[in-house]
Amino acid sequence: MLDTYREVVTPEGVALHLPAAGPVPRALAWVIDFLIRMAMVFVSGIVFGLLGRGGFGFQAVMVFLVYWFYPVLFEAMWNGRTPGKRALGLRVIANNGAPVGWLAAFSRNLLRVVDMLPFGYATGLVAGLLDPWGRRLGDMVAGTLVVHDARPHEPSPAPVKHALAPSVALRPYEQAALVAFGERGPHLTEARQAELADLAEPLTGARGTAAVTRLYGIANWLLGRR
Repeated sequence: MLDTYREVVTPEGVALHLPAAGPVPRALAWVIDFLIRMAMVFVSGIVFGLLGRGGFGFQAVMVFLVYWFYPVLFEAMWNGRTPGKRALGLRVIANNGAPVGWLAAFSRNLLRVVDMLPFGYATGLVAGLLDPWGRRLGDMVAGTLVVHDARPHEPSPAPVKHALAPSVALRPYEQAALVAFGERGPHLTEARQAELADLAEPLTGARGTAAVTRLYGIANWLLGRR
């Protein structure tokens, strides 16, 4: 594995490549949510303070709800995104790529108390650094994953202009795979392109950059760019 992409195949047979989020964007999202929560507590404190001593109880309930249910409500009702995660382009999803549900959202946020031990999210940080997809303990138990939102983009042409006829007859699904590589490859890292191209070594007779170039050439040929 050369990056933090996690491949999930849906029941319909569609392969999803989910870019897992690292600790830095997740920490920044948490800071934004923390500031929003503090603002909510501050404003409610002013409002309930007008009620005198009777307002203390309401304020205590407000603090409880904001601390425990702010992330649960947003993640379950806003497609896996709190305001902080939305600002950073992050989303919580289930391990199989499905939207996160109420139970999973509640479980992962309940276990924050464990990830925060012994201080400053130390346990969660260590777990995230050891896990290939950056999951803290709450995510592992709840079966969730924090990923970067997919950004819509226009299809890019293959970076290789020439067309190369395949040396052997290709089956329909092989042709489809090569065309998909030609269309999606430019959006991948060079290392990822080489990793995928190495799988087609029996066809290209090459590895690394040379294999990538030949695959783009074959994709152009299949697409009629000749």
